[in-house]
Parts: sequence; C-alpha cells; structure tokens
Amino acid sequence: MNSHKDLYNMGKKGKDIIQAKGFTIEVITNDFVNDFISLTDIAKYKSDEPNDVIKNWMRSKDTIEFLGLWELLNNPNFKPVEFDGFKKEAGYNAFTMSPKKWIENTNAIGLISRAGRNGGTFAHKDIAFEFASWISAEFKLYIIKDYERLKQDETNRLSLAWNVKREISKLNYKIHTEAVKTYLIPKELSKYHQSITYASEADVLNVALFGMTAKEWREQNPDLKGNLRDYASIPQLLVLANMESYNAILIKQGISQRERLLLLNKMAIEQLKIIENHHGKLLP
Repeated sequence: MNSHKDLYNMGKKGKDIIQAKGFTIEVITNDFVNDFISLTDIAKYKSDEPNDVIKNWMRSKDTIEFLGLWELLNNPNFKPVEFDGFKKEAGYNAFTMSPKKWIENTNAIGLISRAGRNGGTFAHKDIAFEFASWISAEFKLYIIKDYERLKQDETNRLSLAWNVKREISKLNYKIHTEAVKTYLIPKELSKYHQSITYASEADVLNVALFGMTAKEWREQNPDLKGNLRDYASIPQLLVLANMESYNAILIKQGISQRERLLLLNKMAIEQLKIIENHHGKLLP
C-alpha cells in the first residue's frame, strides 16, 4: 500500500463514479487496484448529514476492531498501541471518533479525509463495503454491482490500450526493418545472411531495452509462449516504438551497430525514467 500522502493525492491520478439506486458515488485510485470509495456519498443514502453518519459508524466497537484489523494486515506503519486504546474506549457513551482523528492518531491508510469543496471521507473498497453493509445490505449490493461494472470497463480499456501500443510497435518495426534492408544489407547477400542481419538488428533493440537477446529470453523462460516483447509492459512498448523509429534514423546516418546499441540503451533508460516519474504506476 502507498503512503497516506500518496493516497491523499490519488484524485489526481484517477477518478470515476459508480451509481447505486440513483446515488452517485465517487471512486478514486492511483493504480486501478487499490480503489478508494467515497463514504460521504454512501452516507447520503441514509442522511443529509453524511459526516454525522460516518462518525456514528466509527463509534462502534465492531467498527474500530474492523478498521484496526484491516490496518494491521495492510499497513506496516500502523500504530497498534493507539489502536488498543481506542478499542478499549469504543462503545461507551463518551467515546467519539472521526476519520481525521483515526488517521492522525494511528497513522491509518485505509481512510482518507479531505477538506474543501471537493473533499469528504474516502475508504479503501474493503472498508467502504463494510460501511455500506452498516448503512443498508440492499444498498451495498447495488454498490458492488456497479463497482464490478466499473472494474470490467477499466480492464477492457487497459487491454485495448495494451493492444494499441503493441500494434504501434509492430508498425514501427516495419519502418525499422525497411531501414535495415535499404541501408545495411547489400543486394549480393543471400537471404540466409539477410535473415541473420534482421535477427541481429532486432536483438539490438532487445538488448538495449530488455537487457537480453530473444534467444537468451527463450532459454530463461522455456515454459512461456511467444517472445519477450509479448510480455512487455505498456511503458516498455511505448519506448520500444520510439526506439525503432530512432534506430531507423541512426541506420540511415551510418552509425555503427555498437554505437547505436549504446545510444538506444541510453534512450530507453531516460524515457522509462520519465514515464515512471510522471505517471508512476498508472500504466501496468
């Protein structure tokens, strides 16, 4: 799980909504796996004062125990001593609890409390579904149904994006191989030698990006089908497409294969660092 600071800023990475019985419920994420659902929106099903609903839920001993257990399982920086203190007090008439108090005292990451016009309380989906059960079992089922629809849509979009990037890579590879044919392969060479040259140029890209040739990958992964590019991430495929175009230009300029390998490797490192710094793990 990410730090609470990262979780707080998740709305900048990804935001969506689900619908349940006419209510709109916001969902935020930074990796499309650890989704956080708005407790404020869910609580509006029960009352026009959602903050009071959330605080009443958090006064329960069962709720405090559930929240604490979730943190113990998912948060190595959780403060168990503070949790034990709250657990002893929970359920008494004088006991009060709010998301902000819980987060600040226990270093919890399962809840997010945001102030301002677009603020509210968000909870990891595990916790949000528990809260929805407390609100209404029927309402929870509607939430889960549309949440599953949302996740299926995300899966379809990511799958489509991966395939599009793969096709772009294939098209750029055609440009690259044409450059190899035109500028590296004298006409007098046999088809056999031409095929060796093609394989060598493909492996220039493989070594520059993946650190190994296609043969080395097959030897290391005898049980996997396809080739190492079939198992590349979207960022790697994006960079590969750029490398193919760049390599074609270097070939036309008469740059030696050794020099091109170094230039392409430097390019791969720089571009993957840029993608990581600007997009984090948004792309799988």
